[in-house]
Parts: sequence; C-alpha cells; structure tokens
Amino acid sequence: MTKYSFTAPGMTPAKADQVIEILQGRLNTYNDLHLTLKHVHWNVVGPSFIGVHEMIDPEVDAVRLNADAVAERIATLGGSPRGTIDAITKTRSWDDYPLDRALVPDHLAALDKEYDRVIAENRQAIEDVEDLDLVTQDMLIGQTGALEKFQWFVRAHLESAAGTLPR
Repeated sequence: MTKYSFTAPGMTPAKADQVIEILQGRLNTYNDLHLTLKHVHWNVVGPSFIGVHEMIDPEVDAVRLNADAVAERIATLGGSPRGTIDAITKTRSWDDYPLDRALVPDHLAALDKEYDRVIAENRQAIEDVEDLDLVTQDMLIGQTGALEKFQWFVRAHLESAAGTLPR
C-alpha cells in the first residue's frame, strides 16, 4: 500500500498502518456489498418486487457513502485506498453472492446472510481499532448502526408473525 509522508496528528505510523489495514478490509467489503445490492436490485422478482426494488437503491447509496468515508479515512491516515476489483478479489474471504434472478424471499434471505457477515466483520473492526483510533471507531460504529437498520428492513420482509426468521 502506498504511504504518504504523514498521518493524523497524534497517531504513530505503526498505529496508522494497523488502522489502514483494517479499513482496507472494510473498503473491500463495502465495494463488494454495493455491487451485490445492485445485483439484487436488478434480479429480484415476484409479488413484492417493487417494494424491495425501491428499498434497495437508498441502501446502495448509503453503502457507497460508507466506502467513500472509509477510503477518505485511509487517505487521512496517510494510506492509499485500493478501490479496485483486484483489491476485493485478492483479499476476499467470503463466497460470491449465490443468486441471479430469484424471488423476493430468496434474495432477502441471501441478503440477510450477507448482512450477518458484514455486520459481524464491522463489529470485529470496531473492537480492533478501539485502542488504536477512536475517530475510526466512531465512524465504524455509525456505519454499523445503519447497516443493522437496513438488515432489520430485510428481516421485516422475512419474519413470521411469531417473530422468527427462516434459517
């Protein structure tokens, strides 16, 4: 990763390197997630199509804003954010989204699993940066809260009257 000759005031280069590495992982995940969301947007079908189709676009925008904020934080800390497909695929530890054209419940169940993974990774990143950079931690906390809210929207479509989710 290309480094500038500076980092944020009060942060050591060693701590900045650790935070940058964690943030690059979040950037890769967000870039993959916004592409996955557009894929769902284009391929979801069925009786609840329009509601889900229209629910997804604002989340695409929100995830893109998350990616932008993370990339700019990397640059602020003296790093060079990698926003390429190669950056995603070389470090990817998750499987590709499994569905193409499919019914609303199938896509939402798959998205729920994607959000489980993304949110769990974000929560780990929040813990990992706690002793390194509270500014980054605050950013990730806010982003994670927004991701959890969207997952609630997804789950509201899947939830039974008894409050259970299909698994």
